[in-house]
Amino acid sequence: MTADFAGRVVIVTGAGSGIGAATAGAFATAGARVLGVGRRAEALTELADRHPGVVPFVADIRDEGAAAAVVEAAHSRWGKLDVLVNNAGVLATMPLAEVTAARVSDLLATNVTAPSLLAKAALPHLEAAGGAIVNVSSTLGHRPAAGVAHYAASKAALEQLTRSWALELADRQVRVNAVAPGPTESRALASAGLSPEAVEEVKRAEAARIPLGRRGRPEEVATWILRLADPAATWLTGQVLTVDGGLELVG
Repeated sequence: MTADFAGRVVIVTGAGSGIGAATAGAFATAGARVLGVGRRAEALTELADRHPGVVPFVADIRDEGAAAAVVEAAHSRWGKLDVLVNNAGVLATMPLAEVTAARVSDLLATNVTAPSLLAKAALPHLEAAGGAIVNVSSTLGHRPAAGVAHYAASKAALEQLTRSWALELADRQVRVNAVAPGPTESRALASAGLSPEAVEEVKRAEAARIPLGRRGRPEEVATWILRLADPAATWLTGQVLTVDGGLELVG
């Protein structure tokens, strides 16, 4: 990474592990002041210990008032906000026969509603800074897969929000883009309730389908999040960048 984020203020949600932790660390290494948001205080503290530019903020972004509190925490501390990274999300395996209203509502609350409210709360500060929003989708946002239809739909919604917000906010000079990672090392599979054996089987199957022969590493996705947020990328908006080791090429 050659992007210079010195003096810039960044919010990264889901910063406790995986892509979020790698992204928060990468921004801090590039000189940014980062509010790392997540639900697990211990994980955020460990991240901040590794990257002094990261300030932990414990919050469940689904809670009422959480979006405003997160944005206020960054703005009150540093007086500005340049970048919002909507990374927090949940992966839910949910075959149609197992769908319940509560499970769908919880999934959408995290993957669609919370990013929307965070973007709304951040907008005045991003407009003042000529800043950027980077949403974290998934290849499943534009690839169907059995058993995860509602997760895929939530990510498809996030991709459409990305494009629509890019149009809506262009005259305010706020850029909106997204990255859509393929299978990447994280806690997502275990958090979805899969057994350790099932997790390993899914990982092997995914790696076998990817042309580059392996799952991605969080830092490889973080690199592209920084590039989409780069203040030098002044003419790039409304794009969804797939980072998947070539998986999309094989259908």
